[in-house]
Order: sequence, then structure tokens, then C-alpha cells
Amino acid sequence: MADRITANLPARDMAETAEFYAALGFVPGYRSDGWMILERGALELEFFHAPGLIPAESWHSACIRVDDLDALYDSFAGADLPATPRAIPRLTPPERLPDPEVPRLFFLVDLNGSLLRCLEN
Repeated sequence: MADRITANLPARDMAETAEFYAALGFVPGYRSDGWMILERGALELEFFHAPGLIPAESWHSACIRVDDLDALYDSFAGADLPATPRAIPRLTPPERLPDPEVPRLFFLVDLNGSLLRCLEN
């Protein structure tokens, strides 16, 4: 198995979080009352139960690095999330930032307010 890291993100409601990520192609890998693992191929997200979380105040984030950024974006776009700034949840289109050291990326903010930076390898 290759080296990897998995994100640990908060979930106000485990069922709602699982449903949100199912629309993005993630399937359950493990679930208990306080912990959940969702998988999409080699991508894995872990969630801990955080019922008092206020999404607009969340500072949680993770990076997802993939070889085919456009395919991932197209798949996520099928969930029909708004791209409106500050909307929770939201999905922004792929872009290249002014810094040439930063790869192409897009942003996903989930229903819990967690920011996922999706970057091209």
C-alpha cells in the first residue's frame, strides 16, 4: 500500500454527511455512533461526530490531490452545488491561482463548513 493520509473532519449529523458525500461518489467504509469513514476509490475521508458545530465558523480543511482534476470536478459537479461565494455547501470551478507554484485546483465546502482543496498532482 502506498503512503497516504486521511482527513479527519467534523460532521454535525452522520447520516446527512453520508448522504451529502454519496452525491459526490463516496461510499461508506465504516460507521459507528461517533466515527465514519467514506471512500471514493483511493480517496478516503474520516468524520467524527460534532453535533455542536456551526458550519459558518468551521476552520476544518483537507487537501485532495488527484491526477485528473477535471474528471473529479465533473463528477462532483453532478451534485449540483452552488458556486456562490460564502454558500455552504459550495463547489467552485477549477482555476489556476496567480502563484505559479500552486497547481490547478478547485474548492469544495461541505455541509459542515469544511473546506476541501482539490489539487492537480
